Amino acid sequence: MIIEEGAAVVEAILFTMGDSVELSALAKAIGTDVKEIKKYVQYLKEKYERTDSGIGIIELEKSVQLCTRKEMYEYLVKIAKAPKKAVLTDSLMETLSIIAYKQPITRLEVEKIRGVNSDHAVNRLVEFGLVQELGRLDAPGRPLLFGTTEEFLRSFGVKSLEELPSIGTVQVEEFKAQAEEEVNLKLDI
Repeated sequence: MIIEEGAAVVEAILFTMGDSVELSALAKAIGTDVKEIKKYVQYLKEKYERTDSGIGIIELEKSVQLCTRKEMYEYLVKIAKAPKKAVLTDSLMETLSIIAYKQPITRLEVEKIRGVNSDHAVNRLVEFGLVQELGRLDAPGRPLLFGTTEEFLRSFGVKSLEELPSIGTVQVEEFKAQAEEEVNLKLDI
């Protein structure tokens, strides 16, 4: 299949599906390999950039998705209701960070790190589609394991978890010092 034809098939599938589609699923549908699919995706990305298109392709781990370019958002708002944007409070961001860096993780482990009950925070993150249940831990009580979703990757503009900034030992020590200061301030009250 020539590249234009393969790219057109990928484009049609992505447009129809609406959500992200795994590269391996595209390869299976077309009857080729993932390496060839990546060529088609790259061709489409370049085509959309060349023509100043209102759409583009984003890559999410081993999946791709057709999407509207962010420069078009203001026009979309004029014709459709503005989507309700999830407001992430400090406690939600803290919980989300812990889950992102420690996944798969149980609610109890999150609470041990945060030092407070995290039921509400985890539930809100699941509602927002940023966190999902990954299964159960093989331990007494079989607690749920949580991890991030593709929506998390989309929302934070990263292709995979490997792109998250790494936390160095200096930062960890600074965080510990800040936490100790907070504890001491609370004890002085």
